[in-house]
Amino acid sequence: MDIQTLDYIIIFGFFAIVLSIGIYVSKKSGKNSSEYFLSGRTMPWWLLGFSMVATTFSTDTPNLVTDLVRTNGVSGNWGWMCFLVTGMLTVFVYAKLWRKSNVKTDLEFYELRYGGKAASFLRKFRAVYLGVIYNVITMSAVTLAAIKIGGVMLGLEPWVTVVAAGLITVVFSALGGFKGVVYSDFLLFFVAMAGAIGAAYYLINIPEVGGIQAVIENDNVKDKLGILPNMSDTKAVITLLVIPLAVQWWSSWYPGGEPGGGGYIAQRMLAAKNENHAIGATFFFNIMHYALRPWPWILVALASLVVYPDIASIHEAFPNVAEDKLGHDLAYSAMLTKLPSGLLGLVLASLVAAYMSTISTQLNWGSSYIVFDFYKQQINPNATEKQMVAVGRISTAVLMVLSAFLALAMQNAMGIFNLLLSFGAGTGLIFILRWFWWRINAWSEITAMFSSGILAILLETTSLRSFLFDTDTGIFPDWGELPFIMVVTTIIWLTATFITQPETKDVLRSFYKKIQPGGPGWSKIVDEAEADNADIVDSKEKWSVPSGIMAMLLGVVLIYSIMFATGYWIYGETKLALILTAVVVVSGILLIRAWNKIKDSVL
Repeated sequence: MDIQTLDYIIIFGFFAIVLSIGIYVSKKSGKNSSEYFLSGRTMPWWLLGFSMVATTFSTDTPNLVTDLVRTNGVSGNWGWMCFLVTGMLTVFVYAKLWRKSNVKTDLEFYELRYGGKAASFLRKFRAVYLGVIYNVITMSAVTLAAIKIGGVMLGLEPWVTVVAAGLITVVFSALGGFKGVVYSDFLLFFVAMAGAIGAAYYLINIPEVGGIQAVIENDNVKDKLGILPNMSDTKAVITLLVIPLAVQWWSSWYPGGEPGGGGYIAQRMLAAKNENHAIGATFFFNIMHYALRPWPWILVALASLVVYPDIASIHEAFPNVAEDKLGHDLAYSAMLTKLPSGLLGLVLASLVAAYMSTISTQLNWGSSYIVFDFYKQQINPNATEKQMVAVGRISTAVLMVLSAFLALAMQNAMGIFNLLLSFGAGTGLIFILRWFWWRINAWSEITAMFSSGILAILLETTSLRSFLFDTDTGIFPDWGELPFIMVVTTIIWLTATFITQPETKDVLRSFYKKIQPGGPGWSKIVDEAEADNADIVDSKEKWSVPSGIMAMLLGVVLIYSIMFATGYWIYGETKLALILTAVVVVSGILLIRAWNKIKDSVL
């Protein structure tokens, strides 16, 4: 691949702009911990929305999508697209609650909702578990994608890619804090989107591919086009559609798709000006994330099947790529090598943008856990603002180094995705119910977290998987691994909930008074408070959950309709595209009406 001077100008110019942003905001960001991690809670919805989208524009995502499309077709993406349902639930139910909580991190929520030593342990343990272990695994997947892109497109050794990309990102992240991340995300979004769309348009029309019609008619692609799986294939329907939409969205915890909100999505909601800005940001994110952004990657993945029909053809074209890094996910990078000068520079800059946006967010989010939920709680309760910012910057660098070393030992993005899903399987229902059912306690979360993690490790490292799920001799179908973890974990945490003591009256009443969750799940606590003449109900607050759920359903219909309509317009299936476009208009009008009702109930 021939990289010209113009490409280098674009790439290094982009680097210079992003680093300038970090330097520009560094003085104000370092003023105190609230500025460094939440930008003083002054962010508007549109800026936070762009930041959420840019963050999930990660370098490993196009690789993952390509792997899914080449392996299972377009419908293979339902494994992550199902999380739109929980995304919409976050928009219209939980965004308001998170912003009202006024916590600095979503882990601080534990000592708002629960009490005693169990809540304290849960907060500290999750700070290390999510902020370090889980976060490092996630970042290593992103860095692995950067290694593959660097190897195929630039011929770089893995360690060179890791050092070059990691050093720039960690300097920028440590300097600018959350404000630097969000401001740069605004730029990164447009660069990444322009690169993805430009690459898709060009690559679909190169001579080896021959245009969209040639792709659709190609024998390697025909059976991969369905947005829904083949309904005559029972196994595909169950694994690709039924399990994700019926079970996975509410039962699994996954970064960016947490039931009830959490992680870096919660961080952005907590940084919003008010509750309405938190809702607006998450809604904008879900539209872009699920409805529009995946299609450029999907098109490149389909085109790659024409040029590189199997892994052997990729290996033949790129013999210098190490065998342990070969996989279907490499096809995306392989296709990008065919871009012309100028567009190549833009796409490389967009991939750098995607990498920096995701890693900088993960670094700032992870270090916020380390600072607020571990360092200040466990090590130095009297830490000054200056000390907390310093620890935040040091932990940023440490997290980057750990993820870089792990990335060098990894092989495949889809394997990491599946492992992360397994680790969070069965825990999601707790994150949904803990706001609306008084009986959930700290032990519910502790047992769920350890159960899903231990089961995932046992299935990954022992013969238990083959004993339970082997196609010929296993007790369960070979697609039943994730549901198995979900069911067992759910049984364990529900049992723990009922055999352990509930949270104290003081803790439950304090939580209710601050959040005003409402609903039948809190009626026992409200009735007992009234009997004790304790005033915990704000009569001005309306219970907005029923209208929120209606808005959620309309939002799901709207966004999935946009996604399907976009696909059918691309495929040239005009009749279906027109019908779905009409559904988009109708569901959009109904959603606006539902939103106005919710908006009136939000202060």
